[in-house]
Amino acid sequence: MITIVDYGVGNLGSIANMLKKIGAKAEVASDPAALRRAEKLILPGVGAFDAGMRKLNESGLTPLLNELVLEKKTPILGLCLGMQLMTRRSEEGVEAGLGWFEAETVRFRFGPEQAHLKIPHMGWNTLEVRRPHPLVADLGPEPRFYFVHSYHVVCADPADVVAWTDYGHPVAAVIARENILGAQFHPEKSHKFGMQLLRNFAERIP
Repeated sequence: MITIVDYGVGNLGSIANMLKKIGAKAEVASDPAALRRAEKLILPGVGAFDAGMRKLNESGLTPLLNELVLEKKTPILGLCLGMQLMTRRSEEGVEAGLGWFEAETVRFRFGPEQAHLKIPHMGWNTLEVRRPHPLVADLGPEPRFYFVHSYHVVCADPADVVAWTDYGHPVAAVIARENILGAQFHPEKSHKFGMQLLRNFAERIP
C-alpha cells in the first residue's frame, strides 16, 4: 500500500487516481496508524514553504514521519513542495524544513540574458537524467514533465541529484538519497511520463 500523507496541502485525489490507474494500491491518510502500516509514502504539496511546514507540524505528523523515514527507512517520494520541505530551509520563509537532504530551497535568479524567463517556471519541460536510478527507469527519450514552481532545490552533495531540467540554468528535478526521493514536478499532471515515474516508485523502489 502506498499512503499519501494528508496534512491539508496538495493534490491528494489526483495523485491517488493516477496511482490507481497504474494498478497500485493507494490511500490518502492522516491517521498515524495508517501511516505506520504504509509500505511506501508520498508527501505531496502545493503553495508556500512556510505554510506547508506549519500545516505539517500542526498535523502532529512530523515526528512520526521522521521515525518512519529516518529510522524505519520507509521509502518516501516528495512531490513539488513536498520535495522542497525535505530540505533544511527555504528562502521563501523562516520555518525550518525537515532537513532530510543537506539542501536548501532558493528562488530563481536570472541575469539580463535570461530576462525573458518568467517566474514561476510553469509548464512542460524535459528531464536530463544525471545518473541511473530506478525512479527514472524506462522514461524513454526526452521525458517531459509539468512544473509549477518559483523556488528550486540546491543540494550540497551533487550526488543527490538524479535528474536536471533546464530553466535558465540546470535545476534539480529529481533527487534521491537511500529511501528518500523527491520530484520537483507534478507527475499526476504529466501524462504517460508521470505514470511511468509513479509506476517505478510503486514497483521498483524496494
